[in-house]
Amino acid sequence: MAHELIFISGGVRSGKSAYAESLARKAPGERRLYIASGVANDSEMAERITRHRQDRAKDGWWTIEQPQQLSAVLPLIQPDDVVLWDCVTTWLANELYEGFEQGELCVEQPGCMDQKWKELQKTIDAIRKQATRFVIVSNEILDEPLAAPQYQEWLGKIHQWLTRHADQAIEMENGVAIRRK
Repeated sequence: MAHELIFISGGVRSGKSAYAESLARKAPGERRLYIASGVANDSEMAERITRHRQDRAKDGWWTIEQPQQLSAVLPLIQPDDVVLWDCVTTWLANELYEGFEQGELCVEQPGCMDQKWKELQKTIDAIRKQATRFVIVSNEILDEPLAAPQYQEWLGKIHQWLTRHADQAIEMENGVAIRRK
């Protein structure tokens, strides 16, 4: 049986993470798991990740740092957990540009992202079967001009799939939750 899936998108600093956390807190469940996709590429980001981890721990969250290969969290999720994943856009950048150091980006290798996308879909479905509520956060950047059209294409595909499969799809704008589905 699949449990509730909530998809929340919005612009930078729109209040989407805080709103997602509030929805996760309201759900019945044994534990609250926070899957974070950020990577500490510099000291400022490392400090931010540490601060967020400490803040969440005080609030009863168990944080799992998983910047890539979301399926690695599956053995850690127990029945009746409440899971929040923040965020899809960071995960996507991490996956698309995997292999940067070797000059072999995943996005440039035939079939690489297709394989990652299939695995992500299966992982989301598996988490949804375990968790009482699964809240997924993503940035809404598709209205912004970007230098990476492949990033926008993949993000659009992922957002559409999430919206179709979600019980609720919410867009945050200036701290206001706008229910789209």
